[in-house]
Amino acid sequence: MRLADAAGLTQFGVNELTLPPGTWSSLRHWHSHEDEFVYVLQGSVVLVTDAGEERLGPGDSAGFRAGVRDGHCLQNRSDGAAVLLVVGSRHDEDEGEYSDIDMRFTKGRYQGRGRFVHKDGSPYQGTGGATRPGGPVLPAGVAAAPGCAVIGP
Repeated sequence: MRLADAAGLTQFGVNELTLPPGTWSSLRHWHSHEDEFVYVLQGSVVLVTDAGEERLGPGDSAGFRAGVRDGHCLQNRSDGAAVLLVVGSRHDEDEGEYSDIDMRFTKGRYQGRGRFVHKDGSPYQGTGGATRPGGPVLPAGVAAAPGCAVIGP
């Protein structure tokens, strides 16, 4: 649920995210210009970063500073749903990379110009890419990755 949009806010995003058992918040990634903050409301998740893994439960939080190249994601390895509050700045110059795969996202997400490309900047070839409403075009197969949801502020 995009709470900031419902309130008419434009400078930052606030989302309530429910992760069913066995799902991830996203692939591990980092942002050049956007800070992110996650607060666990219900259930438990495993925070995965370059430093390793850490379990987070209700009342726990984590923050990710813009420009720090430490990819992060949250994984629900429990038997129940996890509910998170995700807060992030909305900076159209933001770009970043997915730590474990050959993919990065480009500037312009909030203006509908953002794209996913290889880390060397070359475009993905072929057909079958999916478009996330209000977001970049995904390369074929990425949107259907098991247990993953592409999210952002």
